[in-house]
Amino acid sequence: MQSRIQFDTARTLDEPTDWPTGWRKWTPVVLLKIAIYFAVCIVFLLSFPNAIFDPEVQAITFTIGLLGVWRYGWWFTHAIRALIYGRLVYPKLKARCRELWDGGWRPRHMHFMMTTYREHREITEMVVRSVLREIVGSGVPGTIWLGSSDRFDEDIIADLLRREASDVDVTLRIIRQNVPGKRAAIGLVLRAMSRLPVLDDDLVCFMDGDFVLAEGAVSRCMPLFHLYPELQACTTDEEVICIGPRWIETWLKMRFSQRRLAMQSHALSGRVLTLTGRMSVFRAKHLKKEEFIRLLEADHLTHWLWGQFRFLSGDDKSTWYFMLKNKAKMLYVPDALGYTVEVIEGSGMDRMVQNFRRWSGNMLRNGSRAIKLGPRAMPFFIWWCLIDQRLSMWTMLVSPVLAVCASVFVGLGYLASYVAFIALSRMLLSLVLFAYSRKVEMAYPWILYLNQLINASVKVYAIFRLSKQRWSNRGNQTAGAGAGLVDQARSAMAAWCTAIAVILLFLLTAHYAGLVAIPTKTQFADIASLR
Repeated sequence: MQSRIQFDTARTLDEPTDWPTGWRKWTPVVLLKIAIYFAVCIVFLLSFPNAIFDPEVQAITFTIGLLGVWRYGWWFTHAIRALIYGRLVYPKLKARCRELWDGGWRPRHMHFMMTTYREHREITEMVVRSVLREIVGSGVPGTIWLGSSDRFDEDIIADLLRREASDVDVTLRIIRQNVPGKRAAIGLVLRAMSRLPVLDDDLVCFMDGDFVLAEGAVSRCMPLFHLYPELQACTTDEEVICIGPRWIETWLKMRFSQRRLAMQSHALSGRVLTLTGRMSVFRAKHLKKEEFIRLLEADHLTHWLWGQFRFLSGDDKSTWYFMLKNKAKMLYVPDALGYTVEVIEGSGMDRMVQNFRRWSGNMLRNGSRAIKLGPRAMPFFIWWCLIDQRLSMWTMLVSPVLAVCASVFVGLGYLASYVAFIALSRMLLSLVLFAYSRKVEMAYPWILYLNQLINASVKVYAIFRLSKQRWSNRGNQTAGAGAGLVDQARSAMAAWCTAIAVILLFLLTAHYAGLVAIPTKTQFADIASLR
């Protein structure tokens, strides 16, 4: 029996389609808070002896600074590219799309491929109403292709359509899956599409059962495919409605702000790094191919430790990899908005780590094979972004280790200076994120740093356990958690590899800091002579 959700419009919904700008967003109170934040940081710095330029730790300070220049330089490169795409490139695309749509162009048919699993009734009804609004607004027929494993969801949608859409030209096609998992549901829907008159140039919206479309989201995407025949897929903007702890809501909104910045930067190269399953639009030509369907249904990886294993989640990464491999153009549509309804039950921190394990695992599993395609298969910038994803999980952990090492030499004053450096640097990054966020949240700098630390740690853990997967959103599915002797041996080897990697990271960092010396040949000879 599912619990009913109480949607508190004043706090929880928070008008997700309303995006304040100008003085509505940057109010005097907000500017005062930012000024006080920087003032506190400066007072904090002046309250402790400045040990960062002590001769004993100059090399450490230089390294931390060098890593900072690299990471923040990369961040601001994305910021500049996002600015170019958002202010110069996309407005021209938007104007052409608007002109085409207002001139009467419409797609032949609207297809919505939706998967859901025992979703809350209130959420499902919000989602379907948003789809109906898009169909009615377009004035063309629509089909909802429902990939389902439970009559519970089917009855909710069918009942709503009977009650509220009797005069709408919409067809509900229910494809009941006979094996578990979202991938199987999508595969069966695509096979059903391939048997029915879905044309190559028809446009199909892939969406989750908890994703509510904002008004006009679809009409902002579909004209792009008519204007640009080489475009094969586009993905959309997201905001979150979080029913759970306030700090989790802030974290998710910060994540979506990061996503907006990164997506616009990537789209400048005619590619994106994921075609999010929340809401993406595809040209049907590729969707009906057996290779595409099989990749979604049974995507797998062959790993040196875990052998061959199937992917549990990450269907959006599989669709993205197929498009990337086929050199397809992909775009991000920043004003095609939808919002995800996240219901956090239980521990917020546990859910945060679970999400990181799923997101990071999907990135690691797909990133390695995408890198192998090489820079000739994609724009060089996109290929380097994939490389950077692998490097950043290690470099993020180096700086705090170096700061702790330096504090051993010159005392806690260095650690205090490092904390002030984190406070100032993350606020500077947050000032960029604020431009992509609906609200200015003063918790962003610290949540950003926590996000980076946990994400890097989870990636280091997951890179040796790529077969171990858990997906709490669809019946708490798990994979790779076998209890046999072989699985136990593999898990022990993964733990050994993780320990070696972490120890090497700490030893090499401590050696650079001068805390640990590598034994010389003479020392090795002396040790051998003692035997």
